[in-house]
Amino acid sequence: MTIAGYRIPPLASLILWAIVWEIVGRLGLVFLFPPLSHVVMELGQVVGSTTFLNAAIMTVKCFVIGIALSIAVGVLLGLLMGRVDAADKLLGMWVNLFVSAPLSALVPVIMILFGMGESTIIVTVFLFAVWIIALDTRAGVRDMPPSLLAMAKSFGASRWQVLTKIVFFAALPEILAGIRLGVIRGVKGVVIGQLLVSIIGLGELFEVYSRNFLMEEFWALTLIVFAFALGAAELIAMLERKIDFYAGVRHA
Repeated sequence: MTIAGYRIPPLASLILWAIVWEIVGRLGLVFLFPPLSHVVMELGQVVGSTTFLNAAIMTVKCFVIGIALSIAVGVLLGLLMGRVDAADKLLGMWVNLFVSAPLSALVPVIMILFGMGESTIIVTVFLFAVWIIALDTRAGVRDMPPSLLAMAKSFGASRWQVLTKIVFFAALPEILAGIRLGVIRGVKGVVIGQLLVSIIGLGELFEVYSRNFLMEEFWALTLIVFAFALGAAELIAMLERKIDFYAGVRHA
């Protein structure tokens, strides 16, 4: 962004909101928003507590399993929809429906099916992430130039070789974009699953802090969750930039 000829770094907007938050907290305008400086000072105590460490380990475990399952299923589903028209017509409507649907409403149903434990959290993460991964994978396959398939056919490649060595790598930029979005949605899913149903892990801490009006601890925990989501997404974005040459070759 440029203002009056000066380039404003993206971090400036974050600093601006931090200043506004600090001012609002200092003036006591809203009880729910303590000064940001107090929240930051509380971060160390929250992170260093045994309760947080146990909750974080359980939460990360459920998140990793859910995301791994969503990547495996989402990529396979997207490849199938991208390569087989019948599958695309049959499944496309449902995938788009789940992407746009308020999945939070399904969490109580998931609880009935899987109980009030880690299984519910894993399934919730899976449902939040898998559909966007499938859609982006499908888009990558559909946008692949026909010349790549013609080249593979001329060299006598088998269907498996075409799928694993041509189609997959041609769609890889979109696949990684879908995984990045899926990770962000998965963080949302893991918190919602823990908070609305199972009340375990970080969801339990959110419940305790909000119920007892411990707003400094509440916002400190919120910042930790946001940082985790942004950090995970940025790691995948770095991988995306590493393989940008695939997109260049594909569209050449």
